[in-house]
Amino acid sequence: MTDYGHDLLFGSFITPANAAPHHVVALAQASEAAGLDLVTFQDHPYQPAFLDTWTLLSYVAARTERVHLAGNVLNLPLRQPAVLARAVASLDLLSGGRVELGLGAGGFWDPIVAMGGDRLTPGESLRALHEAIDVIRGIWDTEGSGRLVVDGRHHRVNGAKRGPAPAHGVAIWVGGLKPRMLRLIGEQADGWLPSLAYLTGPGQIDESNAVIDAAAASVGRDPRQVRRLLNVGSSTAGPQREWAERLATLALEHGISAFIATGDDADLVRAFGEEVAPATRDLVGAERNRRGTPTAPPGAGRAGAR
Repeated sequence: MTDYGHDLLFGSFITPANAAPHHVVALAQASEAAGLDLVTFQDHPYQPAFLDTWTLLSYVAARTERVHLAGNVLNLPLRQPAVLARAVASLDLLSGGRVELGLGAGGFWDPIVAMGGDRLTPGESLRALHEAIDVIRGIWDTEGSGRLVVDGRHHRVNGAKRGPAPAHGVAIWVGGLKPRMLRLIGEQADGWLPSLAYLTGPGQIDESNAVIDAAAASVGRDPRQVRRLLNVGSSTAGPQREWAERLATLALEHGISAFIATGDDADLVRAFGEEVAPATRDLVGAERNRRGTPTAPPGAGRAGAR
């Protein structure tokens, strides 16, 4: 039983289909109107049926006021990390601190190669992600000494100027399931972002949490520094009270503190934000008060949305 004490976040996971681009934007606006904390979009730059995710995030930032925005998750093999770091910081400044960074190491290698990316082995993609996080954090660190040097095998900068710094502590949330990726998350990331559809059940969540926790502790980090997020899927929907009870169990027993509902339906978005999220918060808050659960340390998971 694990509850890391993070504040709860709720979000939407919207398909960036280019057949009806304004419907995509309207769903993002509906997410904000429903009180959700996050709006996220998948990122497949090789998919011609999709809008470019970074362009979409920028447009949605200008059409919303409060909600935080993230790729879920951005395709690192086709997004150069030093340039991505400046893009994230710029949009965070323009939006008033509403951008988080979801990152993925890549997986669909044939279309990635077709778009000009390199085909990487699992080990190489893991190393590339590690190097990219070092580059991104280094660019954001405007108080660092001198120009940035990261001499990586896949990503390198040699004397890059630092900056701009984001408007707030942008979270880096990483998607992945294998043990080596989980260890990287524990050592480097601010959050773990898997999808429920790819997990075998709560037991796999617990096993993964244990790997992340051990890796965090091995480098002197408090495991509570790593937020646990979950794409829950619209198939999780049912009677709203039952849905809230299932999510509360995931929070209180399995450490999940951010729930992102997939689905391109405005009614689902409304119900998730207006009914499921408040009911889940009430259930979790009451049980945490009963248990005396300590809250996560300040800045843990860098959850800027609340």
